[in-house]
Amino acid sequence: MSQSNTVNRRIVLNSRPHGAPKSDNFRLEETELPELTQGNLLLRTVYLSLDPYMRGRMSDKPSYAAPVSIGEVMVGGTVCQVEQSMHPDYQEGDWVLANSGWQEYALSDGTGLMPLGRDLEHPSRSLGVLGMPGFTAYMGLLDIGQPAEGETVVVAAATGAVGSVVGQIAKLKGCRVVAVAGGPEKCKAGVETFGFDECLDHYASDFAQQLTTACPQGIDVYFESVGGKVFDAVLPLLNTKARIPICGMIAHYNDTGLPEGPDRLPMLMQTFLIKRIKAQGFIIFDDYGPRYDEFLSEMKPWVEQGKVKFMEDVVDGLENAPTAFMGLLDGKNFGKLVVKVAS
Repeated sequence: MSQSNTVNRRIVLNSRPHGAPKSDNFRLEETELPELTQGNLLLRTVYLSLDPYMRGRMSDKPSYAAPVSIGEVMVGGTVCQVEQSMHPDYQEGDWVLANSGWQEYALSDGTGLMPLGRDLEHPSRSLGVLGMPGFTAYMGLLDIGQPAEGETVVVAAATGAVGSVVGQIAKLKGCRVVAVAGGPEKCKAGVETFGFDECLDHYASDFAQQLTTACPQGIDVYFESVGGKVFDAVLPLLNTKARIPICGMIAHYNDTGLPEGPDRLPMLMQTFLIKRIKAQGFIIFDDYGPRYDEFLSEMKPWVEQGKVKFMEDVVDGLENAPTAFMGLLDGKNFGKLVVKVAS
């Protein structure tokens, strides 16, 4: 993973996918390093985060953020070191949290950077449990879900970067946590590593019945990041005044049209009305950006004390980012997916 000091390798959007992304939707390019000018700094990417929201940015459909243009570098959160600096606030060797995307180097004027100090023992954690996924879990569950002691919390994608933190915070708040994951290995980790009360395999043919059995008192909070058949199984079990924080719908990101079958919207809305259910979508930094320090002040001690555990799925080499990202959308990752771009 040696990096050139004269060439910047980057992965750009080559074409827009129709359905699931394919390798030819991406293109690896080599360009000269940008020239440093007064007030700027050159960032060297060490870790790149891969996250489901990136699928939406590959589409030109209207959304909460502008799409990536054809030929532009793919977006993504990064942990970088300052390679060179002509900026008064940064020195060579400083660590920063950036959004410099799928590339080895990036020029910055300092806008949007988050300083991480000079001695960072675990850089990749700033992209996971101490970064955007952990922040999403923390604010979505506590501010929207508002779990109370003794309530039942169901969390989808429960061994992923967001879901694993959601479930553990819910346990810290005294809740019964029923987790949902894909496959026996992930379900085992849900119970043995993350301490959930139960973890159900959504691939099981009788998944809906298993969920009903696991939630004899119904569901008070459902943390939604998946949609699809998991939500179908959750809906009839929701209690009156249940809360649903919505941070994603990964089961539908590759959809090319509406699903076939009867229109279930009236039934859904009737259920929400009769049971007075609160469902709220949120975009973490848009809605909660000013509260990031609040999150860190509580999450850091939890991690240091072992109260919140985490798993990482580390892929070596920028060139492997497209394949890893396509696997993420198919649920092949185990834990927070990051690319180690450089040593």
